[in-house]
Amino acid sequence: MPHDIIAIPPERIEGMILTIRGQRVLIDQDLADLYGVETKTLIRAVKRNIDRFPDDFIFQLSKEEHASLRYQFGTSNRLSRSVIPDSAQPKSHVKKGRGGRRHLPYAFTEQGVAMLSSVLRSPRAVQVNIEIMRAFVRMRQLLASHADLTQKLNALERRYDAQFKVVFDAIRQLMKPAPPPRHRRIGYTGE
Repeated sequence: MPHDIIAIPPERIEGMILTIRGQRVLIDQDLADLYGVETKTLIRAVKRNIDRFPDDFIFQLSKEEHASLRYQFGTSNRLSRSVIPDSAQPKSHVKKGRGGRRHLPYAFTEQGVAMLSSVLRSPRAVQVNIEIMRAFVRMRQLLASHADLTQKLNALERRYDAQFKVVFDAIRQLMKPAPPPRHRRIGYTGE
């Protein structure tokens, strides 16, 4: 890895991956932070090559989705979550602006992020794309192992539920009051 490219902790990338519309995505602002460019520069590059980004690669958030994200982050004018240390951050990259975005954010699916590597060709962009792809793979593996564990747990639960049902049925039988003994009277009853 070249010395001028800054390593990005995998946890940082994984923390930026969100689930929106049932898809794991990265938001344009977070991608721009990772690539070390302004969000508008990233979007401009995408729009210049829009034929490479079909709807299943990139989509713009609705007002409701954006409001939900803002609520999650707790602010409407958050500074970007930069992965570049402040000392290495270009001065033009972090701007305090006049109150946030003017347009709704774009969400990039895994395929959209992969396509960004053909649009953004800097050495940093290539390295960042590799790390992002690795993060998506790790998340997929984690979800697959989680699904496998869930499936095993469900199987055990079904198996033990059946065994415990027999035990509970036996206990219920023992808990039923015994039928009153039938006594036959012997002798004269006076009738």
